[in-house]
Formats: sequence, C-alpha cells, structure tokens
Amino acid sequence: MTDLPLTGTVFVFVHGAWHSSGQWAPTQRALAGLGAASVAVDLPGHGFDAPLPTGYLLPGQPGLPTEESRLAALTTDDCAETVVDTLRQVRHHPRVVLVTHSAGGGPASLAAERAPELVDRIVYLSAFVPAGRPRFYDYLGSPENATARGQTLHVGDPQKLGAVRINPLSADPAYVEELRQTHYHDTPREHFDRWRTALSPDLPLAIPTTPVTVTAARWGRIPRTFLRCADDRALTPAVQDLMIAEADRAMPDNPFTVRTLPGSHSPFAARPRELAAALVL
Repeated sequence: MTDLPLTGTVFVFVHGAWHSSGQWAPTQRALAGLGAASVAVDLPGHGFDAPLPTGYLLPGQPGLPTEESRLAALTTDDCAETVVDTLRQVRHHPRVVLVTHSAGGGPASLAAERAPELVDRIVYLSAFVPAGRPRFYDYLGSPENATARGQTLHVGDPQKLGAVRINPLSADPAYVEELRQTHYHDTPREHFDRWRTALSPDLPLAIPTTPVTVTAARWGRIPRTFLRCADDRALTPAVQDLMIAEADRAMPDNPFTVRTLPGSHSPFAARPRELAAALVL
C-alpha cells in the first residue's frame, strides 16, 4: 500500500452502523505489531457516549419500538466533521490512510471530499461508496443486495424513530441468531455475545438516507482500495462489486485497487490479523 516505512503511516478508522471505535481494537493491536500507528473515531451517537432509548436497559425494554431516537437530529455533516477533525489531528504523519466500514463509508467519503489534502489513501472495507449512487439506501435496496440478511433485525419504523434501530440485547434466541448470521457468522461463538452487547441500538437515519456527493477533483483524486468480504451476508459481494464498478465508471482516471478477504461483514472480529495484513499491502 505504501513504499514508506509503516512507522510513517497512521490509519484512521471509521466504524459502521451500531458499532464504535472499540470494534477496531484487535486490528489496531495487530497494526501496532507491524509498526503502524492508528486512531479510531467514534461517530456522533456511537460509542460510550451514545444516548440510549430510555427503556433499552430496563426489564422488558419498554418503548423500544416507538420511542423517538435522541439521535434523530444528527446529520451526515456532523459525522463527516468528526472525521475531518481527527484527520487534521494526525496530518503531521507522513502518510494518512482513512479506513471505513459499511455505513461509515458515507461520512468518511464526505470527509475526504471536503479535505482531500488530509488523506493519502482511502480504504473501503465492505463499505458504502457514493460515487455511483449518492445514498447508501440506493445500494441496500438494489437487486444485487436482495439476498442480504438482517431485514428482520430492525425495530420500529425508522421514519418515526429518526434512526435505524436494532436490539443487540434482545432476549429472543432467534433474533440473536439472525444478528450473528448477518454480521458475525464466522466470529468464534464464545466471543459473539461480547461483540453484540457492545453495539449501540440506533443508527441516525441521516447516515443511510442523506445523499453524499463526491467529485473527481477532490474525492476522486485520492488513491483508493476496496477490501471485499467474500462471504458477506449484510452487504453481498454482488453489491460490493456494483459499488466498485459504478465508482470506477464515474472516476475512470483513478480506479479502485481491489482485494478480497475471506468471510463475513466483520473481519475486525473474526480475523483482525488478516485484516491488518491486508491494510498494509
């Protein structure tokens, strides 16, 4: 990925829906062993400071399907500015690599569009690329993604809640198994419960629904890599390939470098050392 020593590279990680900076910790440890610095971002409404629905931690979870999210007013602009702020903090490193996963592709792409001088390469790990279609929902609802799992995980009406809500603390074994099969099917079972209970329930609705515009002169000039997940059940390989192809048609002067990882949508949980190795190629 770079001819510079890894000691000159810093990776900036942007998580996907319902996750946080913590998801990247095993990958960051692996990168540190390879000599690379890294920092992980908590997007607004995620991480330890994420506001939860008032009944989420109570017995029976009262109001979970109907209570408006306290993240309803958050915007993709808010999330992109958080990424830009982090990129500014690390720009003193010789090389900055922005890595984004899944729904985080929208805010990360907007950040790169706004401040391309802060990014030397952007890596999409089975992540939304807005160059072909501007909304993540445009790809999630495409025929290429028709076999994806996870539709039954949503709780309540996203339009009324102002968020795409899931229930990581569900007591329903069938629901928990669907969550595992969708995102973590190759993560060791003995670790899965820790991963799911660390998730937040709400993704601000703006993230998958707000159009993100990128241009050839700014986002398009940044070298970019797509890391495909070959057995991804949340964002199918077919729709990953569609995003790559449409982005390359839109920005033909700077096409993606494409690599493929085995396994699920969550290699940071299932195989973080392999993910770290792929990032430094």
